[in-house]
Amino acid sequence: MSFSYPYPRPAVTVDAAIFYKSAGLIELLLIRRKHPPFQGFWALPGGFVDLDESLNAAVRREVKEETGLNDLDFAQFHTYGDPGRDPRHRTITVVYTSFVSFKPQTVADDDAAQTAWFPLDQLPQLAFDHNRILDDIIKHYNF
Repeated sequence: MSFSYPYPRPAVTVDAAIFYKSAGLIELLLIRRKHPPFQGFWALPGGFVDLDESLNAAVRREVKEETGLNDLDFAQFHTYGDPGRDPRHRTITVVYTSFVSFKPQTVADDDAAQTAWFPLDQLPQLAFDHNRILDDIIKHYNF
């Protein structure tokens, strides 16, 4: 099946903020982007939603593809859609959060060149609008 419209449509993505907390230290799982835009920058795991999948399925698939993690519990946090958030084209992202009780081993794959856990007080400059997204999450959860 093919669809065609006389006017442009935005793309939809999902992003995942995965947190681990131990002895008062909170860490966030990030991926280093393998491809442009923002090649080499750190980012939340995520990517484009396929036409035939739900948002929940998309976030699970993207996290598994980029980090190797599977079977995480996700909660939808917020949607971000500022027109300039992605330099390629108009993109709207649905952000999910997950909190793990142990720090799982991760394996970078697909669009991720590397994965790493970062303490919240030592985050690098992030790709896209991910710093803003994390600021909102930190305020919401009172980290």
